[in-house]
Amino acid sequence: MKKHLLIPLLTVFGFALAAPASAAQYLIDTKNAHAFIQFKISHLGYSWVLGRFNDFEGSFSYDENNPAAASARVTVNPASVDTNHAERDKHLRSEDFLKVDEFAQATFTSTGYQPTGDDKGVLKGDLTLHGVTRPIAIDVTHIGAGKDPWGGYRRGFEGTTTLTLADFGIPMDLGPASRSVEIFLSVEGIRQ
Repeated sequence: MKKHLLIPLLTVFGFALAAPASAAQYLIDTKNAHAFIQFKISHLGYSWVLGRFNDFEGSFSYDENNPAAASARVTVNPASVDTNHAERDKHLRSEDFLKVDEFAQATFTSTGYQPTGDDKGVLKGDLTLHGVTRPIAIDVTHIGAGKDPWGGYRRGFEGTTTLTLADFGIPMDLGPASRSVEIFLSVEGIRQ
């Protein structure tokens, strides 16, 4: 009798151990340009400068059953800044702004995710930019997930945040309207 009870218990215990215990890992699809880091900053309060970073990579983890456990890590090459104007981009790479000769990398590492409902949440983490590390919060929306035509599985998010340049030691001050920059992220990841 004990033997008959022991076999089902071991079977159930074995399945419990074999069940996935962690979130799915996704590689951000920068290779096929399905991810973007874009920005918008006022030009003296008269118009907008729009731009992007062309060279970045990263990954994230996500579990639909436990969104609060989500995490992300992204590395950006600041020298890849692109505002569709070569002279302006050269100035943005200089010591007035990004100082890319000294600070060749910017990184974001998440420290927590708080779901707020309706596929939305706030991703908190540490951003290192221009040699300064500060906590930031990104408002995130889950766009969707599913199989792709090539046999993979993808998941996408978008996010927004605003950064104050002086908080990261960026010395250039073009006036009150130009002291902060809006960041827009569109991220599609391929499940690994």
